[in-house]
Amino acid sequence: MTESGRRDMISRRNLMLKAGAGILTASFAPALLQAQPAKAEAISDITPDGALKKLMEGNQRYIEQKRTFPDQARSRIVEVAEGQHPFATILACSDSRVAPEIIFDQGLGDLFDIRVAGNFLDDVVLGNMEYAAVELGVPLLVILGHERCGAVKAALDGKAVPGHISTLVAAIKPAVDTTKGVQGDAWDNAVRANVKINVNKLQSSSPILAEAVKAGKLKVVGGRYDLDSGKVEIIA
Repeated sequence: MTESGRRDMISRRNLMLKAGAGILTASFAPALLQAQPAKAEAISDITPDGALKKLMEGNQRYIEQKRTFPDQARSRIVEVAEGQHPFATILACSDSRVAPEIIFDQGLGDLFDIRVAGNFLDDVVLGNMEYAAVELGVPLLVILGHERCGAVKAALDGKAVPGHISTLVAAIKPAVDTTKGVQGDAWDNAVRANVKINVNKLQSSSPILAEAVKAGKLKVVGGRYDLDSGKVEIIA
């Protein structure tokens, strides 16, 4: 092959490589653009009532199996990597059947989750709640119990339990005691009482949260999740 022929072949090869690179760039451009960091959302100005409405609308979608799976795209991952601005704090039981993001049809960065078997208050839980209210400006706090809670049943049975499980039972026992002799299902009565006792206890246990409630910056409610229907009922 002559020198001129080799130069022509190299030129054609370079041209083909450039064209291929252009095609690849065009193909990946949408994905690259989608992966660009979204501008971090400022602290939400959603009201406490607005936050509760948003939460309950999500639960209704879940019940009707019309979930929208919000805030779960790649762009949301990038966005919340810069900071979190949840609109609700949920104190829920550790029970595997009561996952807040699922039952309220929410996504990444939407809920500040605190989970402990029996959904009761202690100093660690209160510290988490205060952090969410003061540092993150979360306008809604929900204490969420659920139907047929195993921790409540253990307190109701009153039998000896091993290890640190006794700590859970002792924390829930006041709810059991207040419902003795009350008509209806003893187990569900205790579940509901446990939620209400902790809602009432919360403000007296934390001046920080009490002040936020008084200032209208925070709304505190208690709810019961029905394992059979998927419905969250506000009971306090």
